[in-house]
Amino acid sequence: MTALEDALRTADVAADRFLTGKKIPGVAYGVVVGGELVHSRGIGTLRVGQDAPPDADSVFRIASMTKSFTAATVVSLRDEGRLSLDDSIASHVPELRALRGPTVDSPTITVRHLLTMSAGLATDDPWGDRQQGLDFRAFSELLRGPLTFAWTPGTRFEYSNLGYGILGRLITNVAGAEYSDVVRERLLRPLGLASTTYLAEEVPPERLARGYVWRDAYAEEPMDEYGALASMGGIFSSVRDLARWVGFFADAFPPRNDPEDRLPLSRASRREMQQVHRAIPPDLTLPSPDADPGVTGVGYGTGLLVMDDLRWGRIVGHSGGYPGFGSHMRWHPASGLGVIVLGNHRYAPSTPLARDLMTALLVADAVPARRVRPSAATAAARADAERLLASWDDGLASRLFAMNVELDEPIAHRRAEIERIRAVHGALRPDPDLPDESTTRLHLAWWLAGERGGRVRVEILLSPEAPSRVQTFGLTSVPDPPGTLHVVAAAVLSAVNAPEPAIPDELDLGPDVVPGALARVLRIVGARYAPLALGPAVAGDGVKAATWRLRGEHGELELAVERDPGTGLVTKLTLVQRPPVLPPHDD
Repeated sequence: MTALEDALRTADVAADRFLTGKKIPGVAYGVVVGGELVHSRGIGTLRVGQDAPPDADSVFRIASMTKSFTAATVVSLRDEGRLSLDDSIASHVPELRALRGPTVDSPTITVRHLLTMSAGLATDDPWGDRQQGLDFRAFSELLRGPLTFAWTPGTRFEYSNLGYGILGRLITNVAGAEYSDVVRERLLRPLGLASTTYLAEEVPPERLARGYVWRDAYAEEPMDEYGALASMGGIFSSVRDLARWVGFFADAFPPRNDPEDRLPLSRASRREMQQVHRAIPPDLTLPSPDADPGVTGVGYGTGLLVMDDLRWGRIVGHSGGYPGFGSHMRWHPASGLGVIVLGNHRYAPSTPLARDLMTALLVADAVPARRVRPSAATAAARADAERLLASWDDGLASRLFAMNVELDEPIAHRRAEIERIRAVHGALRPDPDLPDESTTRLHLAWWLAGERGGRVRVEILLSPEAPSRVQTFGLTSVPDPPGTLHVVAAAVLSAVNAPEPAIPDELDLGPDVVPGALARVLRIVGARYAPLALGPAVAGDGVKAATWRLRGEHGELELAVERDPGTGLVTKLTLVQRPPVLPPHDD
């Protein structure tokens, strides 16, 4: 069994566990890798009272996932020069000519405002979910009348179904054809999405999921017909078709020199849709008292939600919720992994299920993520920096450093600093205990271990000129801590790993270290992170202060200790969890 097959079995178990006891008649889900549907599964039934198990070709209403199709169509019109995203929306939808924002200084509402949920129109779930079949003339009358704003346009995120209804009218007016026909011609047919439609009657009855709500028993929900707000939620689709849609977006990463394919949107436009254009307050989850909180930075792109997860990096997707249906799609650009979940109950909780499925697959690392790798120029600069550390060379320094380096710190001072480092540490070699760090291809930080002990952190950042030169050259010397500080660190480590952590008797605490507070920290760290092991020292002066990494299965901390050599008193003792670092995925 391959790692992916094993991970998919784990994901299936997670799905069964999640759905147990939930009132959802049927669920279909699928997993996408490299643009291909590699796994799909159906649970329950498409139609209550019938033996009609869902599968990858079953068709569900996907509600607000439709917004990604609407947004992609608008972007395609932009790419053809038919409109600008900064056009006034009223220039394309005349019914809005009298519309004014809530304040006298409100800006003109633009196409971009509507695409990015920035127009300030009052959020309209669940009102909007009942407007799907609104008559076109009635919609025109709605647009001519005053509309209610929650915010001044361009200032805040405010989810608006109405805004995407307006974009549907824009598409009709700009393209000169009915909205659904434009989407069909520009996206559905070129991508081969044969099961994706706006009309239930176009779906073979045996493949169509009916929508339900639980009221002591399942009651079938009526499905609105195609209407003026279909552009915000009217699409029906299948797991198989949506796998292609997910792959369409995921394939835009990473940026590359390959020839453009014949897909409806360029890779650049697809990536543009997956960038944060309007920030949303971050999402904080607290799974359990003994687990790290989950923090996800969230923003809206164009028809897509963009999430930056502290562990996994960027995830893109969108949910859909309608009377009778709940759906979600998400993908991880750095690995090309995607998940689709479709359910036939009112606002079925497809989002948490999709999140659990993706997490199970990412934890298994069955589809390795692309990581940021230093550029060739950065790797060459690292080699030159190490040559300078081994033996200073004025000519090499002149070629390596950008013009600001001398201005920021005289070269003579930098040379003297390197001589001091060599005197303390001796010859330097790569340190296997601490990994390299790169936040971009032109940045690199790494550690070197000293022949005489201790270690040195080196950090470089290259300039934007061509050829690039080193504009940041940072050196941090960390001498080996003295034995007296090692004794303190060992005592603290023994305490947190003990069954009942307590302040070690051998520690003589100074007046600035509060025993009660320290005892509480030791108990918390012991309960949450033990067992821990003492890792490398990453800061210190070699005399009275040192900071070590503490490593364990449940996380990594830093132990900082200061001890007065004269009195022997511990004047500082802190234990701090190292914050999770957003992985430098190449997405």
